Amino acid sequence: MFHYFYRMFYPLVYDEPLFRPPSEAYSVIFQVTLGCSWNKCAFCEMYTSKKFKVKPENIVFEEIERIAKLAPDTRKIFLADGNAFVLSFPKLNKIVDKLNSNFPKLNRISAYALPSDIIKKTDAELKQLADSGLKLLYIGIESGDNELLNLINKNETYRSTIEALIKARKAGIKLSVMILNGLGGQKYSYQHALNSAKAINEIQPEYLSTLVLSFPYGQNHYAQKFKADFAMLDTISLIEEMGTFIQNLELENTVFRSDHASNYLILKGILNRDKELLLKRIEQVLSNPGQAGLRPEFLRGL
Repeated sequence: MFHYFYRMFYPLVYDEPLFRPPSEAYSVIFQVTLGCSWNKCAFCEMYTSKKFKVKPENIVFEEIERIAKLAPDTRKIFLADGNAFVLSFPKLNKIVDKLNSNFPKLNRISAYALPSDIIKKTDAELKQLADSGLKLLYIGIESGDNELLNLINKNETYRSTIEALIKARKAGIKLSVMILNGLGGQKYSYQHALNSAKAINEIQPEYLSTLVLSFPYGQNHYAQKFKADFAMLDTISLIEEMGTFIQNLELENTVFRSDHASNYLILKGILNRDKELLLKRIEQVLSNPGQAGLRPEFLRGL
C-alpha cells in the first residue's frame, strides 16, 4: 500500500542533482542516463558527485507510462542527464518511439549532447531521430579555440566540434550552443573570443547563449585543474571579451541570449540583425560601467 501511494504522489524520483536548460522549465524531464559520460572538464562540477550510468530501459519505460497517465497532453520532453544523447541509436530510438506512443500531443524532444555523441551516429540515424521528434540538442562547446579546449580537458577540438554540429543540423536537428565567457582567463581571452566566433560562424546554430565561468569551489580549485597559469578576468575584461566575440560573429538568423544568472549584463537579440545594437550596449558599459545597468553584484571593484 505504501508503495502504491508513493508512486501516486512521486511518479518520478530523480537522482539528484538534476540540471536542465532554462528553456525546458515547462518540459517533462526523464532521466535516461545519470551523470556525464565524460565528466572531466576542468570548469564543470555539475556531475562530479555521480558516476555515469545508463538507466535500465524497463525503469525508463515504466516512468514514461506512469507520467503518460498523469499528463497525457505533454508537449515537450527533455532527456537528462548531462549528455543523454550518448545512448546508442537503437536505445535512443526505442525511447523516442516509446515517448511518441504514450504522448500523442508531443511536439518536441530535446537533450544535452557532446559533439562526440553526434559524430558516432550515422546521417540516417540522426535524420530518423529528428523525424521522430528529437528536434533540439543543447551543446556546450565552451570555446572554439583548440589550445583552450586542451587546457580545460574538453576532449574535443575545433574541427571535431564543427563537423559534429554541422552533421546534426543537416539531419534536421536544431542546436542550442553555449560559449563560456572568461574560460581562458587573461592570457587566452582574445583567442578564445575570436576562435569561438569563428566556430559559431561555421555552425550557424539556431540558438546561441553565453554563460560566465563560475567557481563553485573557488578560483584556486579551477586553476589547479586548468593545464596552464590562470588569472581570472575582472568584470570589465569579461565585457571586452564579449565585445570581441560578438564583433566577429557573422550569423544569418541566430537567436542570441546572454541572460543566465551568471551573466553580468543582459544581452538579447537576433544575430546578425541586432549586432550593432548589442555592440553599442557593450560600449556604453565600457564607457560608464557604474551607470550602465550591470547587475549590482558585478559592480564591486569597478
